[in-house]
Amino acid sequence: MAAKVASAAARVESLAKSGLEAIPTEYVRPESERFDLGDAFEEEKKAEEGPQIPVVDLKGFDTEDEAVRRACAEEVRRVASEWGVMHIVNHGIPLELIEKVRRVGKEFFDLPVEEKEKYANDQSSGKIAGYGSKLANNASGQLEWEDYFFHLIFPHDKADMSVWPKHPADYVEVTKEFAERLRGVASNMLVILSLGLGLEEGKLEKELGGMEDLLLQMKINYYPKCPQPDLALGVEAHTDVSSLSFILHNMVPGLQVYKDNKWVTAKCVPDSMIVHIGDTLEILSNGNYKSILHRGLVNKEKVRISWAVFCEPPKEKIVLKPLPELVTDQIPAKFPPRTFAQHIQYKLFKKSQEDVASPK
Repeated sequence: MAAKVASAAARVESLAKSGLEAIPTEYVRPESERFDLGDAFEEEKKAEEGPQIPVVDLKGFDTEDEAVRRACAEEVRRVASEWGVMHIVNHGIPLELIEKVRRVGKEFFDLPVEEKEKYANDQSSGKIAGYGSKLANNASGQLEWEDYFFHLIFPHDKADMSVWPKHPADYVEVTKEFAERLRGVASNMLVILSLGLGLEEGKLEKELGGMEDLLLQMKINYYPKCPQPDLALGVEAHTDVSSLSFILHNMVPGLQVYKDNKWVTAKCVPDSMIVHIGDTLEILSNGNYKSILHRGLVNKEKVRISWAVFCEPPKEKIVLKPLPELVTDQIPAKFPPRTFAQHIQYKLFKKSQEDVASPK
């Protein structure tokens, strides 16, 4: 009997629940990407032997002991330079609040698809906030095995509350509290990263727009079970355009980062958050900090949910360029000046050129 195949549907969740055994061709990655794809659980097991994304304990930065603070800042600097990604523990967000964030996000995605459709975004008209799925906007026409919910969560006065989920009832309250606490963690990380570059501690925060203008955009990624995880990706390989990205997940593996010419599968570290250095900090630091290429695997057994919060500078207000303190005759600027909006356009253009050139 032939395997049951569905054509592309609007929502990946609906596809996954339809009982299909083979994924539609729109979700099958190009052959050049498929040689090292696999089920996230199997890849996590294989990764136990190899290099691991470092775990950084931020507790040392809260102490009065200057030597301990310096050692913590130096560890963050080292990992941000060598890896561009880390698990942080003792970050200061209460674990009960993190559990609530996981619960309200899961409860939203547990709603029937028809209910979630009331929050649908409309990318063609530029309305990106809300419930959505990846549109085929690259030359290869490839789709990703995920649905998502996207909205700006901080500053509160810039958030459009009309698009936030009304169910569960405490979604807004929990997410607002999380946004406030996470904004504090972002400030703390920017202080540590400023010191790591030999700058004044408030330098990076100021360059990115400060409390007023640095935006926290949250994307809840929902990766349904996938019958052919060796053919699909939850999120294709990319670097983040943000300054920092923070990631929580439901303890189901999937994240891989590209280090030393191979993919490293992230372990699920209890009570931690993952932090990525994004392009914006790579530019400001003149390449001292690395924006690492990463992607999301899928699996056959469990739904994966992740909460990614991107800390983004305002689109037009600030020109991003290497900080003058980090540019010398011996070490010239590695990046041309451009606004955040121009950087996004540059990346989209570069990606479309690569898609056209890449073998299918």
